[in-house]
Amino acid sequence: ATHADPVDYPDRWFTACHEHGIYVEEISTERALRIEPDLNPNISRSFRVLDASLDSFELLHLLVSAIRRAGGQVWLRHRLESLTIDRNTVVAAEVTKLTTGERVTIRADFFANAAGPWARQVANLAGIDFPIALGKGTMVALTSRPVHTIINRCRPPSDGDIIVPVGTVAVLGTTDVEVESPTELAIEPREIDLLLAQGEILLPGLSKYRPLRAWAGVRPLYRPVRGESGSTRALPRGHVLLDHAESDGVFKMASIFGGKLTTFRLMAEHAMDLVARQLGVGTACRTGDTPLDPERRKFFTLSTRLAELETSSETDREQIICECELVTRSAIEEALRSSSSPDLDDVRRDLRLGMGPCQAGFCAYRAAGIAHEVMPSPIPDGGLSEFLKERWRGIRPLGWGETLCQMELTRRIYLDLLHTHMIQEPSK
Repeated sequence: ATHADPVDYPDRWFTACHEHGIYVEEISTERALRIEPDLNPNISRSFRVLDASLDSFELLHLLVSAIRRAGGQVWLRHRLESLTIDRNTVVAAEVTKLTTGERVTIRADFFANAAGPWARQVANLAGIDFPIALGKGTMVALTSRPVHTIINRCRPPSDGDIIVPVGTVAVLGTTDVEVESPTELAIEPREIDLLLAQGEILLPGLSKYRPLRAWAGVRPLYRPVRGESGSTRALPRGHVLLDHAESDGVFKMASIFGGKLTTFRLMAEHAMDLVARQLGVGTACRTGDTPLDPERRKFFTLSTRLAELETSSETDREQIICECELVTRSAIEEALRSSSSPDLDDVRRDLRLGMGPCQAGFCAYRAAGIAHEVMPSPIPDGGLSEFLKERWRGIRPLGWGETLCQMELTRRIYLDLLHTHMIQEPSK
């Protein structure tokens, strides 16, 4: 708790944790400062909880692997176009394969709408509507980690109340701004200023750390009263499961939305229990106690990559393509071949290509050249332009100080030297 937080909140929060069986331990300020020396020394109270961060990209790979082991299929880059309704029952979905334009019809005994912020649009295809609010959350990553544990403000949920170390960076989060569309992801300067200012309260001197990248996501939240006003920050984060046979008279379809990543397995269990009942399946759900594939876990650490490079002989030492994240040529080639996708953003998610301090300033053109050599049907520029546009979008909101210098260097490399004119020029 800091001087800017409600004085009575820590006691109310501490009591509620014990009432609900949530582990929490109050520790002295001195002990907190030993654990995290850069914490504000004027904090009034400190607590330890069972908290953790994760690699969301790797989590998705593990989930896809589990789905396939269970006999399921995962189709990437397919867009839902329409739902077919026959006698108030959803019987088919038509999708477009974006890589070829081919239209495919999918028939199933039951359809689960788990489209996140697009859940309402999907439901609309079946003539269904429900009250959903969209809250945009902006985050900022720093180039290094000023803390090594998750630091959270002890106050009611608010903008800029958490700092999360992940991999080689720390993430400041998050804001909450209501938007009308899942694609409204523009980051406003005031959001960046707010996150940095709030972070400074927890960690005095945070301003000396260079912001690396900003990005935003959209939360789908249930607003139970249609037309009700009020901020999305105040809406509950619990998940909602709608059986449309009961709520709308449309059979063989359910929608689930809301919730948080922390509870995604519980959401999956509730949704699949509903599907099982509808299909007459009596098998007990195993979602809650089935571990993800332990053999596939490849937790990323920069030190591990460095150790592998240092222990290799001069003759066997690999060519490093991304110096910031120590990504080698063979790793990029393997990622491209295994995914069969020429999209360098896919390689980034797998290997952290271009996610270091230079934000792909020096590795993007190298990786694009490799993609052009390796892929059987490469994009003319190896995917360079699209990759750069995505990288550029995340650093434009941080155009000051050292980041601005880095941006200008990157622009000159790709605009003047390589004549890549697809990068958007920064607005005045």
